[in-house]
Amino acid sequence: MPRTAGGTAAGSAPAPPVTGGGYDAGMATEPESLAAAPGWQGPSLPLSPLSRVRLDELLHELLNRVGEVAASRERLRALLDAAVGIGTDLDLRSTLERIVIAACRLADAEYGAIGVIGPDRTLADFITHGISDEDRRRIGALPRGHGVLGLLIEDPRPIRLTDIAAHPRAYGFPDHHPMMRSFLGVPVRIREQVFGNLYLAEKRGGGQFTDDDEELMTALSVAAGAAIENARLYAQMRRRQRWLEAAGEITSVLLGEVNRTQALQLVASRAREVAEADITLVMIYDEATDALTVEVAAGNAPPDLIGATVCGSRSEFGTVLADRHIAVVEDLGKATDWSVPLATGTALLVPLAAAGETLGALAVAYRRGSVAFAEDPDIALVETFAGQAALALERSRAQDEREMLAVLGDRERIARDLHDVVIQRLFAAGMQLQGAARYATPPEVGSRIEAVVDDLDTTIRDIRGTIFELRTGDAGDLRHQIRALADEARCALGFRPHLSLGGPLDSAVPEPVRPALLAVLREALSNVARHARAGAVEVNVVVDGGRLATTVVDDGVGLGEVDHHSGLDNMRRRAEELGGTFEIGPARPYGTALTWAVPV
Repeated sequence: MPRTAGGTAAGSAPAPPVTGGGYDAGMATEPESLAAAPGWQGPSLPLSPLSRVRLDELLHELLNRVGEVAASRERLRALLDAAVGIGTDLDLRSTLERIVIAACRLADAEYGAIGVIGPDRTLADFITHGISDEDRRRIGALPRGHGVLGLLIEDPRPIRLTDIAAHPRAYGFPDHHPMMRSFLGVPVRIREQVFGNLYLAEKRGGGQFTDDDEELMTALSVAAGAAIENARLYAQMRRRQRWLEAAGEITSVLLGEVNRTQALQLVASRAREVAEADITLVMIYDEATDALTVEVAAGNAPPDLIGATVCGSRSEFGTVLADRHIAVVEDLGKATDWSVPLATGTALLVPLAAAGETLGALAVAYRRGSVAFAEDPDIALVETFAGQAALALERSRAQDEREMLAVLGDRERIARDLHDVVIQRLFAAGMQLQGAARYATPPEVGSRIEAVVDDLDTTIRDIRGTIFELRTGDAGDLRHQIRALADEARCALGFRPHLSLGGPLDSAVPEPVRPALLAVLREALSNVARHARAGAVEVNVVVDGGRLATTVVDDGVGLGEVDHHSGLDNMRRRAEELGGTFEIGPARPYGTALTWAVPV
């Protein structure tokens, strides 16, 4: 078909004109010829200069958003790594230190700290990062939560400050403390309870903490609270495990023969270990003197604390002893009037009670400034050890009573044998000797027989005295004291006085009379040693017919001039106060005789 000059077939309609750049039309009509045309550079968008600027801005904003997303992703990755890292170890102290380090790294802070809130709503512990140990020592005491740090304690919500020193609550920094301006603080919660606060200061580069920093720290505090709770639960589990082991050890000891001191020492040592305390004391109460005496001590106790006493009812122990209630004191040394110096931190006082009787108290004291117990399980553990200490005392007392009953049974049997067999035989032998003396022709034989009879009478009296001692529950305490007094006088006299004891001294002489009797004997023997120049002294103490009679006879130079201001007046006054009599005069053939007698 013939073509026209425009390139169209003859007789056909002309092609539509190309508009708008002609890219679409050219591609539709002659794609191959256009692509092959010399100098063709491809298609171009029909945009105005203003549209091109707007497109560049959108592209730039898109790139910024992509960068922010990447940065946020990195920060989230860092937050996840921090959350995983702080939970790698279940030791509470190490966990707190890792939390502070992770917070400083995430927020790019120069300094960080975590403060543990104590029962008194102040900071009981303060773990820092960014300050060297030397600087901490130079700064001195750790903060207690006053000033700006106390804001989070009063109102546990995140707080950001551009200049911490400009805040109205700021106290200022102590000497040797680094200067800080920017500040960020968030509370650390364990469930609904505020455990402590996380503090950050001095953003690196001189900037300010941002909203993102606050959000990161808030998220980290949630992970920190979970890690802290896990660490505390782990510590509690370990403590209960140690408690079970200690309880089993103490129980095995109490099931056998109980040595009171060793059993109480074991209870005190294990209670201190399980409660992680500094000092543990087991104190025995004496109702007669209203005094508590330290029986055993474990831990960093003063060496002279064993045997130290403290008043019972007129001290912090009053409620513990009277009502059998647990008491908590801030300082055990200041709470009571000790006979030796003592200084502690918070202390827990637990009564030792058994069978309705208060036997004493268990004191568990912590170091000054340390984190004290604040949980019921801790108190329950200490109460358990107090119960074991009371059980040890009861077992020891029951064991002593059984041994005493066995001893008294043996003594009763020996006393019965002495009375029914030995004394009767001696008495019969004496009667036979007296009968034989009448038939003795030489006077010397009769005298010797009478001397043997007198010796038998003395032996019978001694055996009767021994029987009284054996049948007395306190093992002849008064007789023992009189004998000890005679032994004591040996040094002053140069010889031991001849002592004769008769009657039920230990059972018949009441307690109020005993000190007076011993004082009279001591004064009488002292006078003989100082003034009589005697070579022999006879001391006779006898209970007969409801009357206690004491005589002291020496063979010295005699009474001489009596000094009315001497100890004789004291002996007379003691006898009169007890309704008795006192006499002193010459002995035959020489010397002095003293008689002191009171009703019993």
